[in-house]
Amino acid sequence: MNTPDTQQGESRPRVALIAGPTASGKSALAVRLARATNGVVINADASQVYADLTILSARPSPEEMGGVPHRLFGHIDGAEACTAARWAAEAKAEVNAAHAAGKLPVLVGGTGLYIRTLLDGIAPVPDIDPDIRAAVRALPVAQAHEALANEDPEAAARLAPADTTRVARALEVIRSTGRPLRAWQQHKVGGIGDNIHLSPLILLPPRDWLIERCDRRFGLMVEDGAIAEVEALLARSLDPDLPVMRAIGVPEIAAFLKGDSDAYSMIEKGRIATRQYAKRQYTWFANQPPSGWPREARYIDDKISYELAIKLQH
Repeated sequence: MNTPDTQQGESRPRVALIAGPTASGKSALAVRLARATNGVVINADASQVYADLTILSARPSPEEMGGVPHRLFGHIDGAEACTAARWAAEAKAEVNAAHAAGKLPVLVGGTGLYIRTLLDGIAPVPDIDPDIRAAVRALPVAQAHEALANEDPEAAARLAPADTTRVARALEVIRSTGRPLRAWQQHKVGGIGDNIHLSPLILLPPRDWLIERCDRRFGLMVEDGAIAEVEALLARSLDPDLPVMRAIGVPEIAAFLKGDSDAYSMIEKGRIATRQYAKRQYTWFANQPPSGWPREARYIDDKISYELAIKLQH
């Protein structure tokens, strides 16, 4: 078998990528591949970085990790907000460490922004003036979008008027730097895509199979202690805008704990939120990655997982 550093004359070090929506079978395939290649599994999922979300992020258990080294899982406290730039810097370091040890880095996850940032780099936007940021973030989204239409019409036309985060970002960048965000994004830096030989695979199993898995998974999470996990989060009195507080399942269970919904409604709302998240991921991975990246449309059982792991080794 080819080592991670050479493949049929390819001099660039190899990196495997297994991506797709939640509950599509990525984690088990990543472990199977890593076992076969002396690999290291590197998390590329925005929820699984948080120490507080063992259950609700579906972080692999020690048994599921199967003795394979796993990196960037549960390493960030929920009181912090992990940005794509931070994750990409950490993932780049883990990829380099794996290569230095003669191991194959196996990236696995469903956060497209993380993956794109690692491969393509980030726009070198200067630090935003704190006063400008505070003023922009204090604006109602409709007012911010109206201001953006005057100051950066292209961005305003591209962004949904109710997209609070992206509208505020575009407005603060044009006001602080004098250049539109799109202009900065045309000159990204720091990506590893040109320096590696990437072996990608996108999992896009049948939607009905995926939805059934999402429904079953959320119910099992509740049985396995998700309520206690959210109870512990609420006890920390964290900022409700932090990513860990907005993760799938947290708002729904928090409402139940506060007496604003019953158990049945909580589980149903959690299932709906999981389905909607999976659908958004499915659409992103079906359309955004390069057309040359292989897509796997079958549901992943043990036989297919073995087959795919063999393919990804070469």
